[in-house]
Amino acid sequence: MTYLNLLIPDFSLILCGYLLCRFTALNENVWKSVEALVYFFLFPVLLLKNILKTPLDLGAASSLVAAAVSMGLLGIAMAYALPYLPGLRHLGQRHHAASAQIAFRFNGLMGLAIMDRLSGAQGVLLMSIVIGFCVPMFNVAAVWPMARANTQPLGAALLKNPLILATVGGMALNLGGFEVPSWAGSTVERLGAAAIPLGLMAAGAGLKLGAIQQTPALTACLLGIKHLMLPLCAWGLSHLLALPPVQTTVLLAFSALPTSSSAYVLASRMGFEGSYVAGLITLSTLLGVLSLSLALGVLR
Repeated sequence: MTYLNLLIPDFSLILCGYLLCRFTALNENVWKSVEALVYFFLFPVLLLKNILKTPLDLGAASSLVAAAVSMGLLGIAMAYALPYLPGLRHLGQRHHAASAQIAFRFNGLMGLAIMDRLSGAQGVLLMSIVIGFCVPMFNVAAVWPMARANTQPLGAALLKNPLILATVGGMALNLGGFEVPSWAGSTVERLGAAAIPLGLMAAGAGLKLGAIQQTPALTACLLGIKHLMLPLCAWGLSHLLALPPVQTTVLLAFSALPTSSSAYVLASRMGFEGSYVAGLITLSTLLGVLSLSLALGVLR
């Protein structure tokens, strides 16, 4: 299986946004409005839609969920610990706060596409369950360092964050048995589908490659956690918990996914340097070919 075919569309959209912003009348002012649309409306609709259609029933997948949550907590801990490493103590708090999310967030739609090819409906269902349980944890973990750097109470930051509100609201509605009415299904589906391409193009528009070169050590550490350490953690946890083959495949695929395209929009809308985060998303998209090959072609 060539993972490059799955990653080319995302990378192409980033490149498209970059070229449009640099060489057409669709300049930064236009893309700031696109960011706001994605952040406050389209991404929340996408999150709400995906959570509502995900069965939040542990059942036979309890070990898989425990492994995915444990892996996520390890990734968050490693990302948070970076400023305390001897070679990275000079990093500014805001720089690290905006980019820490790169080390543990993921491209869920790509994960579902991969599992559909590898394991069919069973793999897609298991990946959906993992995503449903991990999205709330990762969203809170992404917001917390930025709220702290802004000297804003975490509770206030969470209550004002549309991604968190959509996640919590979706979980509550899901557990309450709510389903999107059939008459609204197509509209919600189309709104959610627009979030990913516009988010990736906005990341491309905000991309400044020079920003990555300013902190090569932080860049290497964040991407090392995302594309090397997490697959190794997933491999170890799959053996520790003796996961069945299909669940092992889901966990390894989940661990090796490129980072989330919404990371740029989140950092930018919370008042941080989005250009650096956009560069990390671009590199993570490219490195996804290697990490997926490692996780699914070697470790599996």
